[in-house]
Amino acid sequence: MSEVKLSAETRTEFGKGAARRIRRDNKVPVVLYGHGSDPLHLSLPGHDLLLALRTPNVLISLDIDGKTNELAIPKAVQRDPLKGFLEHVDLQLVKRGEKVNVDIPVHTEGELAPGGNLLEHVLDALPVETEATHIPESVTVSVEGLEAGASILAKDITLPSGTTLAVDEDTVVLQVLAAQAEETEGEAAEGEEAAEA
Repeated sequence: MSEVKLSAETRTEFGKGAARRIRRDNKVPVVLYGHGSDPLHLSLPGHDLLLALRTPNVLISLDIDGKTNELAIPKAVQRDPLKGFLEHVDLQLVKRGEKVNVDIPVHTEGELAPGGNLLEHVLDALPVETEATHIPESVTVSVEGLEAGASILAKDITLPSGTTLAVDEDTVVLQVLAAQAEETEGEAAEGEEAAEA
């Protein structure tokens, strides 16, 4: 997993007005918390942070006011619902070698058995515990040849070394649903008459 280096500045002003001023300067208000320390209020370059957050569970190396360096992972991201720009980000402080709980995206490969079956992602991301500096970017699961009624449980997914499940091993992650048969017009009309009677 790659590490993204960002320069952070300590914030001294708080509230909506201060947050708007920070965003006008193309920066994002950020709160850094963890390890029992007081939350640290920072501002980060907006564009650089946006690019970094394209990688799920990205490891961010923060250079705070040119004095201290800290490692963090994103925990909560607030975006403008219309324009999509970052409004606020919560970062969790981590240390090298420390275990953290994160959700990693689940990707699939292969084709389902013929018959128009549908694949349902019960979980889009798998909760795991892993070392903060070695967070897997994703896990890939083969669905080749699976038929209706088949499911893949959390315990069926091969995880990278040093990564363990943070969810019950019998949790359904993916399942194959049978294609729904479309009812003909005659059946639909009969159903409506029965409902009216």
